[in-house]
Amino acid sequence: MIKQNQNNTRIKYLFLLFLLMYFGSYAQTPVNLKCENLVNPLGIDVRVPRFSWHLNDIKHNAYQTAYQIEIGTDSIALTQDKATVWNTGKVISSDILITYKGESLQSFSTYFWRVKVWDQNRKMKVSRIQRFETAILQSSDWKGAWISDFHDMNYKPAPYFRKEVSTVKTIKSARAYIATAGLYEFYVNGEKIGNRLLDPMFTKFDTRNLYATLDITAHLQKGKNAFGILLGNGWYNHQSTAVWKFDKAIWRNRPRCLINIRITYSDDTTETITTDETWKTADSPIIFNSIYTGEHYDGRVEISNWNKPNFDDSNWKKAILVKTPSSNLVSQQLHPIRVTAQLKPTKMNRVNDTLTVFTFPRNIAGTVRFSIKNAASGTVFRIKHAERLYENGMVDLSNIDLHYRPTDNSDPFQTDIFIAKGNTDETFSPKFNYKGFQYVEVTSNKPFQLNEDCLLAQEMHSDVPSVGKIKSSNEVLNKIWEATNSSYLANLFGYPTDCPQREKNGWTGDAQINIETGLYNFDGITIYEKWLADHQDEQQTDGGISNIVPNPGAFGYEFATGPDWTSSIAIIPWKIYEFYGDNTLLNKMYPNIKKYVDLIDKKYPEGITDWGLGDWVPVKTQSSKPLTSTMYYYADALILAKTAKLLGKTSDAEHYFKLVEKIKTAFNQQFFNPSTKLYASGTQTELSGSLYWGLVPDEFKQEVADNLYKKVQETNFHLDVGLLGTKALLNALSENCYADAAYKIASQEDFPSWGYWIKNGATTLYENWPLHVEKNDASLNHIMFGEIGAWMYKGLGGIFPDENAPGFKHIIFKPNFVNGLDYFQAEHESPYGKIVSKWKRKDKKIIYDVIVPPNSNASFYLEKNSTFSCSSKDIQISNEEIYQVIQLKSGKYSFAIKNK
Repeated sequence: MIKQNQNNTRIKYLFLLFLLMYFGSYAQTPVNLKCENLVNPLGIDVRVPRFSWHLNDIKHNAYQTAYQIEIGTDSIALTQDKATVWNTGKVISSDILITYKGESLQSFSTYFWRVKVWDQNRKMKVSRIQRFETAILQSSDWKGAWISDFHDMNYKPAPYFRKEVSTVKTIKSARAYIATAGLYEFYVNGEKIGNRLLDPMFTKFDTRNLYATLDITAHLQKGKNAFGILLGNGWYNHQSTAVWKFDKAIWRNRPRCLINIRITYSDDTTETITTDETWKTADSPIIFNSIYTGEHYDGRVEISNWNKPNFDDSNWKKAILVKTPSSNLVSQQLHPIRVTAQLKPTKMNRVNDTLTVFTFPRNIAGTVRFSIKNAASGTVFRIKHAERLYENGMVDLSNIDLHYRPTDNSDPFQTDIFIAKGNTDETFSPKFNYKGFQYVEVTSNKPFQLNEDCLLAQEMHSDVPSVGKIKSSNEVLNKIWEATNSSYLANLFGYPTDCPQREKNGWTGDAQINIETGLYNFDGITIYEKWLADHQDEQQTDGGISNIVPNPGAFGYEFATGPDWTSSIAIIPWKIYEFYGDNTLLNKMYPNIKKYVDLIDKKYPEGITDWGLGDWVPVKTQSSKPLTSTMYYYADALILAKTAKLLGKTSDAEHYFKLVEKIKTAFNQQFFNPSTKLYASGTQTELSGSLYWGLVPDEFKQEVADNLYKKVQETNFHLDVGLLGTKALLNALSENCYADAAYKIASQEDFPSWGYWIKNGATTLYENWPLHVEKNDASLNHIMFGEIGAWMYKGLGGIFPDENAPGFKHIIFKPNFVNGLDYFQAEHESPYGKIVSKWKRKDKKIIYDVIVPPNSNASFYLEKNSTFSCSSKDIQISNEEIYQVIQLKSGKYSFAIKNK
């Protein structure tokens, strides 16, 4: 018995040792493998995909000396070093982003890949095997036809379509390739496929349509199979009327679809089932749907089992063949919209037996799940969503419905209508709509007692992974960061929007202002690459860009199209390059940026432009529109010049660097007063914008910064800026020796400030600084003032990418240990791994902890008047005029810093 126990102990020990060795070994391997910025993507349609990874090595000075990518069609063979599709061989390089250069990829194919890396000790490490799957790589691979029902675009009920087939062979795998103009839900044998919502994403439908690839293998069966699709209007067939004139869209039509269902059998033969006139159609219980206003559902006309085999569809009509929306079908390869959280009500106010108001813990974008039992047939429930309440406790839409232009009362704003089937358990949740809300008012046309379990809020947005984290000793600052992220996500629905209720528009200005806030906090590259393709679709032949993208063509090319807004076409690709180290988007957008800059140069040959919207929604003081527009023109021209140089376009680079100097010279001649060291009238926006965008000559920077400091002193360290000023103000102060002043502004808790919103209950950012605004700019969920979310990483954590070694290959640390804050921590998951910048006050010293990810390095800029000790001796120090620069290799460092 004793010997057996000893043997058991030995076996357990050996097993634990094995686990330790296995997971310890794995912990050092390449991780986070992605193809086209996605993990194991299904249905890519690019012929030269990008592959990326990073090292998971905690050792000091860990780096990659070489890599080898292996790709094959057999995962087992790949483990035996048989890479039949592409083998790079051992490449001496620290690169972690590689573009495919193997044999031509084939449609409908699954590929397996892995990467080997050699570390700083020349030891090889092998990743786990990943996969990617191609979809339709050439248009001729599409089969079948686009179908719709026989109604016109004004018909309100959403259509069902179904097709039943029989299979006799054993099914190995199956994919559904679904292209729709409008929105869809797809079903196989009665089950909805996947958890994606509001698919496909909004595009200029007459130019480009997106399609999805769905794995339906597990849902098929030998024998009879039924396929069903429900089509919604989305942005394609906008039946609501608003100031934006989406109902006048040049592409508008009845929703339609093209479906290819490709089944691979166990004998490796294939069969493709396509949409054609044999599909049958009927009206669904969704009697009206608008992505802008709401959804109406009549439970009395539900059709049971419509998407299951053996359903009698003899009374259904045949689908009709319809015109293709566009000839350009592109795979939708981006993080989809999903329900990301479910919120229970925190309060329920039963006003009477037909009216109840529900309060939810925070302002969100999404829908509700409405569940009832045993309501009388025909009971009509109106579910109204709002961001605020009237004093009498009823929901108040007055801050968000002003742009709605209803033609009658049949389409109430932000309101769903549910008509009960009756005498059973019933659940309703909109399929083709989302709203912005914190409060929901439910009214019924007959007495019905609701309880707290009747309503559940469902938060929705593009489900982009989180890559950032902020934590500080200031709880209000922490809540500002959370509110900023909430507003950012509430305005990310396959493209960046301004608000989730009143408009849902892709305003270019809001997005370019907040690109860094998005990228520090979320892995959003797939969304932005899609949205910049939308820019390409919208750009006019003369180079002009719409102020909202995508755009139906009825609004947006005349108002607010100048560089202060539509610099999104240049700024966003450049920031993607800085954050990801990937110049793909810059390369794609180069001709478009060039056309846009050339347009401004042609219209304003002297270098000064007043084309734009200006410093939108200022607190009080108006700033010069020519100044703000010209500084963005300068930013665009500079990005263009640097991109030309990066891409090896030497003559273009020379030309545009000369244009940059012309703009800068004209700017300073027009706006700078050398005697007062003020720009224009010296507003916070005018001074900070000139500094932030690099237009102030070096010899005057400090004096201009001093004047900016005096200007914020005049407002007792409060904001007096609009949208463009919020981008520049905190950064200009922090980057020019006034970080304490920037923090004072950022941490204010009275009007006007972000903290003022938080102290008054905000869980998202607002569109205007006053709490109650009796005019247009009163949304309570806007991202436009969200730059503070990025500034926390920069102005307090001091984490910056280096454009000369982008993607955080080289990290610039310039933290500011501001007075009034005892602790601050910023984390960012970069392409190379986690970056940490953390500091706290202790015993009259600053303890500053840093993590530099493997295969990366950093420069820590510390003021010369500081002394320090470091946990590592493996550092190098050089001196600049203001800073001592400490060079860091990968690893963890701890500094004890004391000011002299």
